[in-house]
Amino acid sequence: MAKRSSLFIRIVEGKNLPAKDITGSSDPYCIVKVDNEPIIRTATVWKTLCPFWGEEYQVHLPPTFHSVAFYVMDEDALSRDDVIGKVCLTRDTLATQPKGFSGWAHLTEVDPDEEVQGEIHLRLEVVPGTRACRLRCSVLEARDLAPKDRNGASDPFVRVRYNGRTQETSIVKKSRYPRWNETFEFELEEGAAEALCVEAWDWDLVSRNDFLGKVVFNVQRLRAAQQEEGWFQLQPDQSKSQREEGNLGSLQLEVRLRDEMVLPSGCYQPLVQLLCREVKLGTQSPGQLILLIEETTSTECRQDVATTLLKLFLGQGLAKDFLDLLFQLELGRTSEANTLFRSNSLASKSMESFLKVAGMRYLHGVLGPIIDRVFEEKKYVELDPSKVEVKDVGCSGLHRPQTEAEVLEQSAQTLRAHLGALLSSLSRSVRACPAVVRATFRQLFRRVRERFPSAQDENVPFIAVTSFLCLRFISPAIMAPKLFHLRERHADARTSRTLLLLAKAVQNVGNMDTPASRAKEAWMEPLQPTVRQGVAQLKDFITKLVDIQEKEELDLQRALSLQAPPVKEGPLFIHRTKGKGPLMSSSFKKLHFSLTTEALSFAKTPSSKKSTLIKLAHIRAAEKVEEKSFGSSHVMQVIYTDDAGRSQTAYLQCKCVNELNQWLSALRKVSINNTGLLGSYHPGVFRGDKWSCCHQRDKTDLGCDKTRSRVTLQEWNDPLDHDLEAQLIYRHLLGVEATLREKHRQLSAGPEAGPVLPGPGGAPEDPLAQLLQVLQDLREAHRSSPAGSPPLEPSRVLELQT
Repeated sequence: MAKRSSLFIRIVEGKNLPAKDITGSSDPYCIVKVDNEPIIRTATVWKTLCPFWGEEYQVHLPPTFHSVAFYVMDEDALSRDDVIGKVCLTRDTLATQPKGFSGWAHLTEVDPDEEVQGEIHLRLEVVPGTRACRLRCSVLEARDLAPKDRNGASDPFVRVRYNGRTQETSIVKKSRYPRWNETFEFELEEGAAEALCVEAWDWDLVSRNDFLGKVVFNVQRLRAAQQEEGWFQLQPDQSKSQREEGNLGSLQLEVRLRDEMVLPSGCYQPLVQLLCREVKLGTQSPGQLILLIEETTSTECRQDVATTLLKLFLGQGLAKDFLDLLFQLELGRTSEANTLFRSNSLASKSMESFLKVAGMRYLHGVLGPIIDRVFEEKKYVELDPSKVEVKDVGCSGLHRPQTEAEVLEQSAQTLRAHLGALLSSLSRSVRACPAVVRATFRQLFRRVRERFPSAQDENVPFIAVTSFLCLRFISPAIMAPKLFHLRERHADARTSRTLLLLAKAVQNVGNMDTPASRAKEAWMEPLQPTVRQGVAQLKDFITKLVDIQEKEELDLQRALSLQAPPVKEGPLFIHRTKGKGPLMSSSFKKLHFSLTTEALSFAKTPSSKKSTLIKLAHIRAAEKVEEKSFGSSHVMQVIYTDDAGRSQTAYLQCKCVNELNQWLSALRKVSINNTGLLGSYHPGVFRGDKWSCCHQRDKTDLGCDKTRSRVTLQEWNDPLDHDLEAQLIYRHLLGVEATLREKHRQLSAGPEAGPVLPGPGGAPEDPLAQLLQVLQDLREAHRSSPAGSPPLEPSRVLELQT
């Protein structure tokens, strides 16, 4: 049994931000920190005070995290980035509203005395004295203190205050992981209500000392306990009067915390087996549990339920059968062909999730080169005459205004070239499409053709396929390539317009160039020849795509299972420590790395022969490295054992904070079940005769900071977690249990209802009755667990109002 926490984060937009540049504008981006650890950086939106990001993330965390903070920054090319303001949400606040925060929040000014982080290790004792009891405070060590100096470290000391007396530790120079092991004693007075205050400070020779955080203890409680020892989180100084919020603007956020107590796999087997049996029986099932789940799922949570069910059945090898059942249910209630799969039904949402989970790598192969070309060319493209901007053209001294007709013709040529390249890439990609995706589209094509067999509906099966492939997968990826991991940054205004026009053209092709689609925007007419040709290409592609037999599907899946597809790959800079010499950032060498479920390998180029650097089973930790260690940021370390069993460390540098966290996430996920994972590590390097982080001289020292193996970012290619998916389905069904019981009562009381016969083992054969029994059994299992039963879904969302 394990408790798992995750944060769903959507950073929507900002408004009324202050101008930080001399141009009267700003270049804002967001940094998301969990307990002051940067985990996410949004793209920069240039030259605006009302930026739109629309970026979504899901972060898996240990249940012990304390807060999540959103910092809005202004990017500067020549100087340090400016801090505009922040929004901070504590874990306790989020836990009281399981559906989360949604709305606008005012940005507050960043106070250095509130920007504290880290923990301090203390041992507190009440010991007998000659006249009265004495309070003994042992200051042992601290970890992950805030870096206050330019060298990326601090010079920390601790000040202990009680009953008017103050004592201080020695100063540890240039360390965020100091060890003191110093003890102080104070005389306890009977009835004294004074608190014991332990403060951490950064010593500065010239300027005033910087506050690093504090911990306050109730002495009466200590007297009763006699002794207390542990790691305590440093808290900000809140003794100052609260400053009024300035005009720093607002940030629109959606943040939701999800805590799940996941039971052992055996507890979920009855639920999983029952749902799988329903899918295998399809429309012949007497209970129609999948239909009942769809009917009782609100629009608000339909996407989450669809994704969870899809992953559950994907892990059971039944994704195609599950989607086929949903296709049949939707076709059964659709009378007009032009409304097919146009609503946000469970079938539509499940198919969207399926394509992202199973087809994202395929999408990158088909669409990636075209998107890259659009970004690199940065051409001005416009087809709408009302929006054309006429600009000067020609060489120096020979400028002349470019006519509107020339702009429109050049734009049409550019879009025709991009659309033609995309359709050609798609036509050649039949064999590259995953077998399970092809087989699912085959089932969709057949079901729609059976439902609409007339000659006038000849295009309906093709449109059914393109409604998912083009309208819900390729077109959204064209319009927002960053959200589909096709680009690292958002497009600028000019490139965004080109992408939007290209997406419209793809939608027209996907709609089979119907008169209705042409009538919407008559100014798209210059693309019609390419669109008509594209329709023929697309129909030919779909015909080949769905022409996959069962044997070919199995052969393709078997061939894929024999390969070790990369979990993540890309260029990194490597440095491996050797000897005791100084480690310089110039020692890093650029190589192409590839992480699979077997090993972390490298090569000189993506096409070169790979050499294994680290076997997956040998990884013991993947963690960040202090910036001061190499004088460079975004460096991570992979601690592993070599073939001789000796501990080794590989240092790898990434180009940005997002890439760093993505690599750390990937390494942690693939090694999470390794034996011998470390609980602590050194965030510095062993230089000369000591560790740069804590100054300890023992190279084999266990470490001065805790590892963060459970902190990961959710990605589309994450390994499936069968128990978690089953727990999420259970939680959803628990929320609609009353509706299911009422439905069962109505069915049982109906005129056609007969006696419910017991099945094997005494369980009822009625699937709905079985489901209700399974829910009751799982509820009892949760109640008997140490954490108790999970909370039900609340009925509302807490709004943050301006």
